Amino acid sequence: MLEEGWTEVQPGVEVKCCQAPEGAETFILCRSEARREKERAMHARFEQRLEAGLKKLAGRLDRAKRKPDRAQVERQIGRLLARNSRAAALFEVRTVEVERDGRKGHLKLEWNKRKEHRQWWALSEGAYLLRTNLPDWPAEELWRSYIHLTQVESAFRVEKSDLSLRPIWHQLEHRVQAHVLFSFLAYAMWKTLELWMARSDLGNSPRMLLEELARIKSQDVILPTSAGRDVRVRCVRKPDDSQELLLDRLGLQLPLRVSEPRWCK
Repeated sequence: MLEEGWTEVQPGVEVKCCQAPEGAETFILCRSEARREKERAMHARFEQRLEAGLKKLAGRLDRAKRKPDRAQVERQIGRLLARNSRAAALFEVRTVEVERDGRKGHLKLEWNKRKEHRQWWALSEGAYLLRTNLPDWPAEELWRSYIHLTQVESAFRVEKSDLSLRPIWHQLEHRVQAHVLFSFLAYAMWKTLELWMARSDLGNSPRMLLEELARIKSQDVILPTSAGRDVRVRCVRKPDDSQELLLDRLGLQLPLRVSEPRWCK
């Protein structure tokens, strides 16, 4: 049973609309069960990594035979917190001077975990806030518009990373238009392959499929004849078992050769 004002827009995702005090803006509170589990796992991983680093540093200080440099130790702590910034606010770290073997000035590392920050984690994990100047749209429609935006951002990432179509500074308008058209066609082919894979129960990662099939090579076979001339035939190498399985799921069959035999010197 959902709480009052909350709407489930898809399984595991709930939204609630809140008007700003001035009425000029609308806020959409969102909470996602899948996102909560993901952030909870991330927080636990960073917490364990940071605590392990602190224990390692504390052990080095306990075994140190010479007085350590406080400034150097604090820089090491700072680097450790920076590498695990998601969990840094949970820890309160301090260095304490202790006496060892009758000599003062040795350092001991101590830390404790802030309960209030862990409580904030429990409240905020999986929750996020959307903000808009559209006052009349329902919360679920605003959320779906936001999801469309993430899909556009994903398309740009595919263009730049997977397809390697980085922005190019063209000088002429028709070249700009050609580059945009080429990028659009490349992305359309990418999405077509993605949908093709989904229908064939092969997941939705064209990159992995292309990397696997890219290992299929073609080679030229040159056959000498009695006429003193050679015949060149371009043949396709036989796919291995995993490639055969992928091609079969996609309903594809590779040709034995990609061109007709031709004479060459």
